[in-house]
Amino acid sequence: MNAARSSWLVHLAILAVALVFPLVFQSAFMVNFGVLALFYAFIGQSWNIAGGFAGQLSFGHVAFFGVGAYASTIVQMRLGWNPWLGLPVSALAGALAGWLIAVLSFRAGLKGSYFALITLAFAEVFRIITNSVEFTGGGLGMLIPMKQTVQNFQFGDRRVFYFIILALTAASIALALWLKSSRFGAQLAAIRENEDSARALGINTFAEKIKIMMISGAIAGVGGCFFAQYFLYIDPTIAFGVDKSVEMLLVSMIGGAGTVYGPLIGAVLLAAVSELTRAWFTLQGLSLVLYGGLLVVIIAFLPNGLIDLFKKRSFNSRRP
Repeated sequence: MNAARSSWLVHLAILAVALVFPLVFQSAFMVNFGVLALFYAFIGQSWNIAGGFAGQLSFGHVAFFGVGAYASTIVQMRLGWNPWLGLPVSALAGALAGWLIAVLSFRAGLKGSYFALITLAFAEVFRIITNSVEFTGGGLGMLIPMKQTVQNFQFGDRRVFYFIILALTAASIALALWLKSSRFGAQLAAIRENEDSARALGINTFAEKIKIMMISGAIAGVGGCFFAQYFLYIDPTIAFGVDKSVEMLLVSMIGGAGTVYGPLIGAVLLAAVSELTRAWFTLQGLSLVLYGGLLVVIIAFLPNGLIDLFKKRSFNSRRP
């Protein structure tokens, strides 16, 4: 069996398991676990595409997430638009935020830790603005009324949300697969490894970095829209809180930054930790402590993420 065919069989097997999951495990707890795991994988992939594939590490990726969440909720609650239109609106808003931050940062020559910190600063600026403007509900946030109809993007059966986020996550994984084999992806890899060398090879690093930040921002923005419709409430702390940026970064780093399935592997693990600690313990913030412990262990023993463990096992199984 050739490598390409084997790879596609793996993709199909993962998709098949994901499709039957809510049909086999029908309890509300397990369906919610599946939704959260895929949600973390989706927003984690948005960070991974910029940070893992292009090397543009961000500490404030929640800026795009929050902008998408507020954009979709505002057009629904203030302008009366159909909630389904919030998906393209949030993607556009996230992409515009990505363009704005990228242009201002890269024109100033910011890279590495300076770029990471400036994204965190932008996220805080957006939080302060939404907290101060009455149009966004201020500190009280925005509550979406519950009307469980398909037209209103609300469903009595939570499994519908599962299949929606599954489709979004599958699309983000397909994008990552394309980046792995495309010319654009190769240019991003060159920028990640050595930006000066990439520029010497004739790559327009400024333009390519802006493109990937816009794509990454669009994905995170759609994640914000889904979050708002799933929980029916957002406020500045939820939409622009540092914890979301940490979760995006963690699922990629723990699973394997710069890999296709790294965010999915990391998301399943982090969702399990989050749900189990919430079910078994009442100590607030314990899940974040466990996240940090996991990250330390992974960096110490598997610096390339959990996906490296699967690669090593696959390699060992093929050895004569």
